[in-house]
Amino acid sequence: MNAAIESAPLMERVLFEVKRVVVGQDRFLERVMIAMLAQGHLLVEGVPGLAKTLTVKTLANAVQGSFKRIQFTPDLVPADLVGTRIFNQKTSEFSTSLGPVFANLLLADEINRAPAKVQSALLEVMQEKQVTIAGESHKVPSPFVVMATQNPIETEGTYPLPEAQVDRFMMKVLVDYPSADEEFVIVQRVTGERIDLAPVASLADLEALQQTCQRVYVDPALIRYAVKLVAATRDPSTCGLGELRKFITYGSSPRGTIGLIEASRALALMRGRMYVLSDDVIDIAFDVLRHRIVLSYEAVSEGITPDQLLAKCMAKITAPVKPMQSKEQELAVAEKAA
Repeated sequence: MNAAIESAPLMERVLFEVKRVVVGQDRFLERVMIAMLAQGHLLVEGVPGLAKTLTVKTLANAVQGSFKRIQFTPDLVPADLVGTRIFNQKTSEFSTSLGPVFANLLLADEINRAPAKVQSALLEVMQEKQVTIAGESHKVPSPFVVMATQNPIETEGTYPLPEAQVDRFMMKVLVDYPSADEEFVIVQRVTGERIDLAPVASLADLEALQQTCQRVYVDPALIRYAVKLVAATRDPSTCGLGELRKFITYGSSPRGTIGLIEASRALALMRGRMYVLSDDVIDIAFDVLRHRIVLSYEAVSEGITPDQLLAKCMAKITAPVKPMQSKEQELAVAEKAA
């Protein structure tokens, strides 16, 4: 518990500093922080102008990390992302020029505008945390978090991400318009005096938080609960909803179960705990699993969304009431032995 108490003030300072610049989008900002703590990547869907770029850039400045943005276009090639070899005529030698993926926080704007080769190159970097140029491997900086955006209102000139590649993202977050009050404050800040951001943490602090996150306790009952949720996305009949089977072509892979636990750990740490509760898993489940469900044609034609299917499955699967019970028993046994 001491580790959680020590970590909470640092995360609060980072969030406070970012909120001095970014108005609203609390849920989105929380998900970006979860991705950083859990060392996962984020897929964001929302219309332009909702402060997606500003949020990531501001967060990078707050933790003194490097930030780069790539605008994906149909004429982009993999070398534009990862880098290439350049021939120097003066020295008659080749040198390596590293691409923009070498940053702590990378914003891949409108990833669905780039062709499949470019998407694959980025997703390979996300998975391997390194790139290979002319047979030589180059590791990306640590920590390394990719936030890719998709524009849901345009389909012309886009290349949808293959379902197998979307699975590489830990979470998919849907970003909506701000409320009227939030939009009023946004206009005030943008048209008012510039706010200077003060760095409140370092990359070393962030890596320490990531290590603390890995020590957050997860009760086996919660892991079994996560396994049941993921199994229901593959075959809803496992939770008594066989009538939903016709709406799902494919469900989540085991990456979904792992992502659910890792993201729940990060959320618990942000809430000041060194142990995960059922509420943490429930709160993060939609963001972790929605993009891993491949809908059938029948579901698409009837306007059924992955969130609707998940909500029905989660209503049927009972969450553990006392997920810390086994840990408490373990501590009691240890105290008696002492």
